[in-house]
Amino acid sequence: MSVRKHVRAAWGLLCAGLVLTVAAVRAGERVGASERPNLLWISVEDMSPDLGCYGAPGAVTPHLDRFAAQSMRFTHAFSNSPVCAPSRSTLITGRYCTSIGTHQMRCQGAPPVGVRCFPEYLREAGYYCTNNVKTDYQFPPPRAAWDESSNRAHWRNRAPGQPFFAVFNITTTHESQVRSSAPELLRRLATLGPGERHDPTRAVLPPYYPDTSAVRRDWARNQDLITLMDREVGALLAQLEHDGLADNTIVWFWSDHGRGLPRAKRWVYDSGTHVPLIIRAPERLRSIASPGRPEDWHPGGTRNELISFVDFAPTVLSLAGIRVPRAMQGQPFLGVRSPKARRYVYAHRDRMDEAPDLIRSVRDHRYRYIRNFMPHMPYSQDIAYMNEMPTMREWRRLAAAGQLTGSAALHFRPRKPVEELFDCRADPHQVRDLAQDPAHRVVLRRMRRALGDWMAETRDVGLIPEPEFDALKREGDEPAQAATPTFALLSTSEHGARVRVTSATPGASVLWTLHPGAEARWRLLSGPIQVAAGLRLRAQASRTGFRDSPEAGWQAGDAPAPPRSAGVGETGGPLREEWPAALARSGVLRRLREFRDLDVEGASALSRCYSALRDPEAPVRYWAVVRIHTLAEGDDARQPARTALRPLLSDGAAVVRIAAARALCDLGEGAAAVPVLVKEMRNPSDSARLHAALVLGGIGEQARPAISQFRGGLRDRSEYVKRVCESALRRLGVTGENTTG
Repeated sequence: MSVRKHVRAAWGLLCAGLVLTVAAVRAGERVGASERPNLLWISVEDMSPDLGCYGAPGAVTPHLDRFAAQSMRFTHAFSNSPVCAPSRSTLITGRYCTSIGTHQMRCQGAPPVGVRCFPEYLREAGYYCTNNVKTDYQFPPPRAAWDESSNRAHWRNRAPGQPFFAVFNITTTHESQVRSSAPELLRRLATLGPGERHDPTRAVLPPYYPDTSAVRRDWARNQDLITLMDREVGALLAQLEHDGLADNTIVWFWSDHGRGLPRAKRWVYDSGTHVPLIIRAPERLRSIASPGRPEDWHPGGTRNELISFVDFAPTVLSLAGIRVPRAMQGQPFLGVRSPKARRYVYAHRDRMDEAPDLIRSVRDHRYRYIRNFMPHMPYSQDIAYMNEMPTMREWRRLAAAGQLTGSAALHFRPRKPVEELFDCRADPHQVRDLAQDPAHRVVLRRMRRALGDWMAETRDVGLIPEPEFDALKREGDEPAQAATPTFALLSTSEHGARVRVTSATPGASVLWTLHPGAEARWRLLSGPIQVAAGLRLRAQASRTGFRDSPEAGWQAGDAPAPPRSAGVGETGGPLREEWPAALARSGVLRRLREFRDLDVEGASALSRCYSALRDPEAPVRYWAVVRIHTLAEGDDARQPARTALRPLLSDGAAVVRIAAARALCDLGEGAAAVPVLVKEMRNPSDSARLHAALVLGGIGEQARPAISQFRGGLRDRSEYVKRVCESALRRLGVTGENTTG
């Protein structure tokens, strides 16, 4: 048989296998093959609902306003995180970051077994899935997630007639563009006509900003960028129309979190989490978007239910007719007959770049409750990237000069309250805290309970200090690599060989292709593969949170390697226990719940904190130290606190030693505490060094003995440690490695 005939026969078998695979996946689906819609996501960055269709003053967004007139506009959509990477981690998995350990900004997450990127389910059902181009998932983007992920990824690259799920990420509105002077951006801005440019003097500023020309310029630039972005959305929609696909494509438009300006991005107020969400379902697809009641889906309409980002993945699967995996924590709001109305949506803030924090929030249709677990940390922590924004510099300048008044002064308080409560209808900017108002005591308790229940039900791991969690989730700094696939010969025939492909990594997906092939596309494995004579089978293993395995190959005549037993790693040794199992065995999350609300109780909780200093689990000891630090405010409490915390300077866990040193510095015992912090600056753990540097950088003149460590930190392998050391030297009036202190 000629090579060409081999290829033709193999391609026939491949197509037959694909049909069987898709048929198996579709079992139990609600949507037939002929009705399967295309799905297009248009995501933008760092933008609140600052569009004309949402009534934003001064907005110039004609393309999106026209799109909204053809679509349903959702008025209460919220991200789960007010910053990009954690937000996108939830979007791609349908799981809360705080449940899968991807909550700290720019961490290297290690999601537990069973967590998959949701496009995998679409690919298994026959969809062509593309991402153009941003990933930013807090873990390496697994190859199994996308048929194509690049700046050339497009629905146009799919096989004829194949349904698609395509993502286009527009970065024009990112915070970096507000302050950018890049020639290309300035050229684009110069194309705005007189009716499109925004006048800084006419800006309508939120009350929490100082009203200065610098702040107004940033606000106007941000609006100009939204107008540029609107053009890009219009061009993408025109491509869809040109290709004749608009009538069979459900289009989503949304932003990854709120406005990219200070006190919006990175904060769990509405300014950081409330986003636009506009979805267009063409007439022929409205029975899919709103089954049973397609008449409820009408152009130009609005829907006011609470929508959370954790709901996006299950909703896309529902629209595609794919059963939503039970492991997903969201709920579909389209594609089902009677979507269950949410009562609450939740948000979290954890470490933001080099600034540690721990904040959780819950919102219903009217109220937002915020719980500050680190009230001793100020709102206005230094974040080098954020400090590049002219608005932030202006705000800091006025704070240092004592010239802030009213709502603009709130962000520079030295401490945060333990709890905050806002009436979002009466106070849309959330500047009037009602947590201490007796008239709102019942609401406060209800919202506090709702947040606590959510943290318990979703097994929020944010209370585990980052150095402890890093050590728990993996060995070393780099993600593990999935085990290379192995091949087992099942049978042979005149048509070729039937081969089973497996990876020893639990939860890994296997991708495969035949070479040479009529179309060398990589597909997700669903069962044994028929390999025609003369063709080579190539395979690769892919798991969320792991690096993809090396490729492996097999063809007739090769001696198959015996498959590895489950639990064997790439090097042949046993894999570590998955961190959720380790946490469940230790019971540490259950014990940490007892500390969740101790600072709400006040000083009466101190005795329980002192007892917990002897707990065998380091995270419990850590939070006992933090609670003592925040509760021991009166003179009569300070001496017992000092006595209890001194022994913790030699605790077995670095994070406990650092927390105790921080507290003792604030309690007047810096002489004993600073040497401990200096020593921790040499800790092999990046996150431990960062914690130590942050404490030293925040204690003012007490940190002067650490100047040489700060200088050494300028060469640290961690970019965040470098930033903290640079800021600390600047505050101490010391710059450069050769400057004497």
